[in-house]
Amino acid sequence: MKVCIAHICAALALSASAALAGEIVLFDAESGTGKISESSRAQKTPDGYKISQNRAKIIGEWDLSKNLDFEIEVKNLSETSSCPLQILLSDDENVEKLKDPALNTMFRLAPGEVRRATIKYPRPPAHPEVAAKMAGMRADPFGYAQNSKRPDLSKIRAVVLERHWSSRSPFEIRSVRALEHDPNGVPAWRNFGEAEFFPFIDKFGQFKFRDWPGKTHSEADLEAARLAEEKDLAANPGPADRDRFGGWTKGGKFKATGHFRFEKVGGKWWMVDPDGNLFWSHGVVRVTPSSAITPLDGREFYFESLPPQGDEFALFYETKDELLAPYYEARKIKKTYDFSAANIFRKYGKNWRDAYAETAHKRLKSWGLNTIANSSDKDIFMRRKTPYVERFEIKGPALSGKAAWWPFRDPFDPAFRKNVADNLKSRSGMTDDPWCIGFFVDNEIHWGDKFDLARFTIMSPASLAGKIRFKGELEKKYGGISGLNGAWGTKFADWDAFLQNREVPKGADKKDLEDFTSLMAEEYFKVIREEFDKFAPNKLYLGCRFAGSNENVVRIGAKYCDAVSYNRYADNLKKLKLPAGIDKPVMIGEWHFGALDRGPFHPSLIKRENQADRADSYYEYAKSALENPNVVGIHWHQFSDQAATGRFDGENFQVGLTDVCDTPYAETIAKIREIGRDLYRIRQAAPLP
Repeated sequence: MKVCIAHICAALALSASAALAGEIVLFDAESGTGKISESSRAQKTPDGYKISQNRAKIIGEWDLSKNLDFEIEVKNLSETSSCPLQILLSDDENVEKLKDPALNTMFRLAPGEVRRATIKYPRPPAHPEVAAKMAGMRADPFGYAQNSKRPDLSKIRAVVLERHWSSRSPFEIRSVRALEHDPNGVPAWRNFGEAEFFPFIDKFGQFKFRDWPGKTHSEADLEAARLAEEKDLAANPGPADRDRFGGWTKGGKFKATGHFRFEKVGGKWWMVDPDGNLFWSHGVVRVTPSSAITPLDGREFYFESLPPQGDEFALFYETKDELLAPYYEARKIKKTYDFSAANIFRKYGKNWRDAYAETAHKRLKSWGLNTIANSSDKDIFMRRKTPYVERFEIKGPALSGKAAWWPFRDPFDPAFRKNVADNLKSRSGMTDDPWCIGFFVDNEIHWGDKFDLARFTIMSPASLAGKIRFKGELEKKYGGISGLNGAWGTKFADWDAFLQNREVPKGADKKDLEDFTSLMAEEYFKVIREEFDKFAPNKLYLGCRFAGSNENVVRIGAKYCDAVSYNRYADNLKKLKLPAGIDKPVMIGEWHFGALDRGPFHPSLIKRENQADRADSYYEYAKSALENPNVVGIHWHQFSDQAATGRFDGENFQVGLTDVCDTPYAETIAKIREIGRDLYRIRQAAPLP
């Protein structure tokens, strides 16, 4: 039989043509197809274009309503750090700050990795009116982010590869293609109308229309999980080389003071526990039965089995989270339901509070965790079976100015010092408690740059004590108002006019602004230190949990705090260093990873592909912390998942060590146990940099 080569080639060409019929080439470096916006500052490379900015914006005009599978070839140009990238779509090429709704398009490149990835952008629901009823969630079941503009997919003008804020890794873009998606390849529920879709949350607080490993379907599942975990905890009571506090019994003996303290040993910072053993804080934030309280106002139709008043489960309309309750009240949220506590009641019975608290302590010890971190349930940590850390926020007059995080309170106001003292005095049962490690004061304050506290002071009312102090400092330097006017290029009639002014003069002397910003920061930390010395001399002042800061304020804080603390959401802590010349213990107050393969609709601040990837990331982060000579502890945020339908601010993150039904995430727990078992060996063996 003769074979016609020409016919074969023609058939192959026809097949390839058919396969690519639905493909739209958005960008291809090799062929020169597509255009990257000049704002991306792309640099040509042999294989593509290097992007050192946060985003590569490809501009053009496309109808992508049928092409939502994106095939992307890209390389991480960093050999040391991963590069998380997300696809964003916009129907306006000039938009500077895209608010793309899609949350499930992020993927991560390992250091040096080249990948051809296929990312599926969320298909629009068949009934937009269903998606339009989604509210109060950072992310909804359809994969859309809260308060984001959904682009017109038929009129796309920009396709963006954006680097996640946690990374600075440059990347190389080689090609981006939009492939035609299968309209039938979507779950049936995405095509439901209102009558079929609502309610979409089951009685356990879970999404009804999707299944996953470990999902609870019945009370029998809860009972089976409880019995299985009882056996697991009995078989794995925790590492044997630990004292009652979780300190290391094989690390040598040190001075025992009856309280936790810091000591540098072998070139590395450690804690020493009350019994004189080395201690490294491996903990978790928000150990509480009420992690999944969710607002019901205007949303009761989301939930299929809310109990009637008078039912025993009506109790969970009333249970509160002590830390977060004020935020619900401030937002005038009238009605809530506590799904996590309700499930704990189902699981443990009438004595659920006590049973859950005792189980929490057993879990922590079994898993190799040794600290109940801040914002946890007092009934749990005051059982004094696991060391704990607490946190309080200072109240009082605040500086003006737009705050990215928590506002900065005026330390020159007498109310500031009184509030610190009152907070410590009200915790007298903790300030003398050997099980209490210490306290964080405040959280993620908006420090701004090295000039900003002075700028915020100028923007504040004339009555602000700090502004009056600023006036006094300037008077000492310049004498009369004419001296200030000459230096700043202002036209204040007198010093009262300076106080009344609330706009930062363009000519304000940078040295004056920097000096007063430093004075503000100095007063802030100094006052807190003085009150600790009066009312909590045996407890560690663990700092303010920096999220954004500047080198100057870190240097000032390090003078007064026992430890410098950061909330550090990142792949690892390999690059974490204090400013040159500062050698202090460092505490990590928050970190986490999450995924979308189980539970809530939002993958957290740092997304991972799945639970196995999340577990590996836990180990990598914890190991990097143990190998950092300054880090003395890390506290995961948080113990259990948030509500699928969001808390007071919409957060609905998959970040728990347990889910809404109190079921541990097996993959993550296995890795926590692995690092927890070897905690002290890794710390001691880590080479000094």
